[in-house]
Amino acid sequence: MRIWAASDLDRCPLEILRWSDNTPHMCGGYTLTTDLKQVAKRFGAEAPDEISSILPRYNIAPTQNVIVVSDDGKRTIKQMRWGLIPSWAKDTTIGNRMINARAETLAEKPAFRNALKNRRCIIPADGFYEWQKLGKMKQPMRIVLKSGQPFGFAGLWERWQSPEGEEVLSCTIITTEANELLKAVHDRMPVILTRDAEAAWLNLNIQETENLLPLLKKFPSDEMEFYPVSREVNSPQIDKPSDIERINILTSDQ
Repeated sequence: MRIWAASDLDRCPLEILRWSDNTPHMCGGYTLTTDLKQVAKRFGAEAPDEISSILPRYNIAPTQNVIVVSDDGKRTIKQMRWGLIPSWAKDTTIGNRMINARAETLAEKPAFRNALKNRRCIIPADGFYEWQKLGKMKQPMRIVLKSGQPFGFAGLWERWQSPEGEEVLSCTIITTEANELLKAVHDRMPVILTRDAEAAWLNLNIQETENLLPLLKKFPSDEMEFYPVSREVNSPQIDKPSDIERINILTSDQ
């Protein structure tokens, strides 16, 4: 099933768009295999006790719970659903189409402009997937930093309450134009914040778009690399260490 753009969502590379043979049109996931205590230390965040039970993730997919760093006076790690549900939504299904937000139009879209000012977050990762067309095949590539270190996607989050009073925290990943390295794979990429930009992005005293939007830049190509991985990552149900292992690309489509 293909998920098409809604009026307040633009096409972006992390949408989980799949062919009938279960091969994605474009990137549908990311990884966080780093120990979460290390993640908390890396982002200077307080880690609640319950995160110790969260296992490494090798194929995180939209609508699943993900780790998010936010700052409401102190940095904390929380779990949120990937797929932003605006506070005014009638139900949670809109979140299935809100997994990404284009940096270029954040300040204009009703679903994102208030969150841009008041509910910004960082979504930790240590790799993400894009699908490169090679002949008739779409080959999954894992994109990482050359340093092997975790990094943070720029994100927005929301709090939604059901008619029955259930509260759901949800988030979206911001995208921008691909850098020179990734143009070979896709024309867009998630915004990876530099270390300097992370502090400003989480500082809710900064609300002016002219100060926020310049933070959402392409990450430098020379600090990144990518390699082919198993097509098993096409399925969000498969989440295992072998997902991130480098493979040799076969010339035949199989």
